[in-house]
Amino acid sequence: MKKITFIGNGNMAQAIISGLLKSSYEIEVIGRDINKLEALKKQMPQITIGLFTAGFDITNKDVIFSVKPFNLIEVGAKLTGSANTLYSVLAGTTIESLKKNISANSYIRTMPNVSAKFLKSMTTLTGNANSKDKSIDIFNCIGTTLWVDTENELDIATAVAGSGPAFLAHFADGIIAGGVKSGLKEEDAITLTQGLFDGFIPLLSDDKPKDIITKVMSPNGTTEAGYNYLVKNNVKEEISNTIQTAYNRALELAKN
Repeated sequence: MKKITFIGNGNMAQAIISGLLKSSYEIEVIGRDINKLEALKKQMPQITIGLFTAGFDITNKDVIFSVKPFNLIEVGAKLTGSANTLYSVLAGTTIESLKKNISANSYIRTMPNVSAKFLKSMTTLTGNANSKDKSIDIFNCIGTTLWVDTENELDIATAVAGSGPAFLAHFADGIIAGGVKSGLKEEDAITLTQGLFDGFIPLLSDDKPKDIITKVMSPNGTTEAGYNYLVKNNVKEEISNTIQTAYNRALELAKN
């Protein structure tokens, strides 16, 4: 059985672990808080856990590195040996920075999203080409993967698909609030919005967004009234600016 070691056990790590446990991987999770580790072990008894201490040996391990970006130097200084492949999920953290702090034979930057828990992550990958196929195989276990050729493209993809669930959740929250404001019970507004998002996925797979709009919108109908409000208030442009703002933050993290 193939083994993967997680260093870090936050929300993103837990989402990936939950997905990988449905495959054939053996999972080792290393963290700083024994209480959190034991709680995770209770939820996922298949994993093995270990407390992170100075001198932790990563020799020949395949490591998914999932700590906060600002902890890279501190954690890296406490690792010994050289990993087989280091998979980093640290937003805005370049391969050059990883190499300066952690030794490995191969480096992959990856940006999954929290839908990994449901095997629906949209994961972007880049890094050493000799580990491309292996990294795609691993992250295909939690959803869909996209390999890009540059780290800059990965930073853009982070803003789109890594941060995207939060942006979509904000939009969903607005739809729910609109339904409630118009007179729906909150639980009914939530049910309708869940069904809306679930049904939208095959639409987006089948058509371009502009074609979906054309098919849904009848002249002088309810959709046109709402759509014209979106256009009047530059919502498309503001969504685009949201992605750009998140991407700019990734660039700032890389500089720091």
